[in-house]
Amino acid sequence: MISRAALHGSRGAQAAVGARALSSGTEWFPSVHPIKFAGPDSKDPLSFKHYNASQVVMGKTMADWCRFSVCWWHSFRAAGADPFGSPTIARAWDDGTETIENATRRVDAAFEFFVKLGVPFYTFHDVDVTPLGRDLAEFNANFDRMQEVLAAKQAETGVQLLWGTANLFSHPRYMNGGMTSPDFGVFARAGAQVRKAMTVTHELGGSNYVFWGGREGFQTILNTRPRQELEQAAAFLRMVVKHKQDIGAEYQLLIEPKPREPMKHQYDYDAQTVIGFLHQHDLQDHFKVNVEPNHTTLAGHSYEHDIIMASQLGMLGSIDANTGDELLGWDTDQFPSNVRQATLTMDAVVAQGGLAPGGLNFDCKVRRESTDPADLFIAHIGAMDTFARGLKAAAAMREDGAMSSLRAQRYASWDTDAGRRAMAGELTLDDLERIALEGPAAEAGTASGKQELYEMELSRFV
Repeated sequence: MISRAALHGSRGAQAAVGARALSSGTEWFPSVHPIKFAGPDSKDPLSFKHYNASQVVMGKTMADWCRFSVCWWHSFRAAGADPFGSPTIARAWDDGTETIENATRRVDAAFEFFVKLGVPFYTFHDVDVTPLGRDLAEFNANFDRMQEVLAAKQAETGVQLLWGTANLFSHPRYMNGGMTSPDFGVFARAGAQVRKAMTVTHELGGSNYVFWGGREGFQTILNTRPRQELEQAAAFLRMVVKHKQDIGAEYQLLIEPKPREPMKHQYDYDAQTVIGFLHQHDLQDHFKVNVEPNHTTLAGHSYEHDIIMASQLGMLGSIDANTGDELLGWDTDQFPSNVRQATLTMDAVVAQGGLAPGGLNFDCKVRRESTDPADLFIAHIGAMDTFARGLKAAAAMREDGAMSSLRAQRYASWDTDAGRRAMAGELTLDDLERIALEGPAAEAGTASGKQELYEMELSRFV
């Protein structure tokens, strides 16, 4: 058994990931060499143009600001299927069987990919890395075996687990949810699965544990008790907090919002909905939010909305860095390429001092038409460069100071004695009436919002 101390041993050397040799005898990406920073003039698609892991930006390296992670499900389990078509992608390491041998080959391929790409982290659902088995006991035994395989690869390569989670949405038993199921037996089965995934994540030295309620919601109100289901979820999460304490885990607990799909109405609609739920049930000190921007746009918000709102409220824990296609209308999980969106994202990250122990996890999949194994590298390289450009632009914007100065001017009236007293709860409505009757304040609110100027300022850096 590999100790957690050994698993954590290389955390401080993120930029060095990729320098170590892999012990597996088979090379699954033989045509791809470790990806290097080549600068903005490079024409090589298998090189970084902007992401330079060791480059210092505003006091931290790019690696420390970004904390990039690769997800297991899209990159090493997805085969190009969509709601309208069969799989299009075949991988040499995957024979399609639910066996330990096949799962182990995926581990070999995945860690070769992580090392060559130079990312410090990865993420998984329990069923991504573990054969299902015939029942819960066999699944748990398989998970124990795969934990050993993953631990060995982590110790060998220095790549660490950003977060783990349990899939409570794919199996038919979870068609009505796990935590919010009307069937107590399903609720219990979900608890058993989460218990195991939390324990394995802890043993692997994971930095976070995530809950995404893919089916925690309802299709019709006619057969649903929403208040009971929300109270079930709260009861479940209190058990989660207790189990985390019992096993001595120190990872951050995260909830990932999504408004709909697959359910018509999901309880974790957006960041503010999740934060309100946590406060209602006195769980706000135990959980933060893992924002996926593709989910944010499905909720009718802009790409950066939930990132900024969660950060401003002190609840942004991590980001599933992807994007969608507004013309398609579903959760397409595409790799980000919009530098403006990346700039606003990284500006929020810089404003809160970084994402650690969270990170930027690429919850993205190559298009079903992109069938070459090298496309996995190209997609991640492009996204990493996009966020590197966003980080540099956000840093330049902050160092310039014009945008923050404009905001300060807009809110200057709150820096007065009356404004400060109002925020401190020292004024009454009678006081406000007196202030309004005294003169100029009665005509306040007519100053220009200057939206076009703010957009012009952003364009100077993007």
